Amino acid sequence: MVAFAPDVILAVTVSSMVPLQQATHTVPIVFAQVTDAVGAGFVESLSRPGGNATGFSLSEYGFSAKWLELLKEIAPRMTRAGVLRDPSNPSGIGLLAAIQSAAPALDVEVSPLGVRDVGEIEPVIAAFAQRPNGALILVPTALTVMNRQLIINLAARRARRAICTGTFCR
Repeated sequence: MVAFAPDVILAVTVSSMVPLQQATHTVPIVFAQVTDAVGAGFVESLSRPGGNATGFSLSEYGFSAKWLELLKEIAPRMTRAGVLRDPSNPSGIGLLAAIQSAAPALDVEVSPLGVRDVGEIEPVIAAFAQRPNGALILVPTALTVMNRQLIINLAARRARRAICTGTFCR
């Protein structure tokens, strides 16, 4: 894409930003649907991005700690949180770290539940559901969004609480 010398490139999601920033430091890049552009190193700040990238973030990683707090408020007896995520998605690392940092104060054990394809979703949720007092946090990635209805149905069938964000849950 950079070889065509465009006036500007629109990058949607973190997974498209990484290779674009590696490919050019001169073509302007406008990003959308990126979680924590500052933390990911795409810009210096949202108000003064610097470099050749600008755009807007969906949220900061710290918001994911609020997901855990909300779950604990909804289900006070919850002692375990499974974070369902695609481990190959770079934004999932920061989201998981924020959730893990909030967990000790809430007396919650956090388990990363990595899924790389749809076939892994059901066995991972089933294994997590074997122990009581658990809830799921669904990290929004292409895999989890495309399979959200399956995930929601599995969580409901196994009597587990779950939290997800925005249009992800529709």
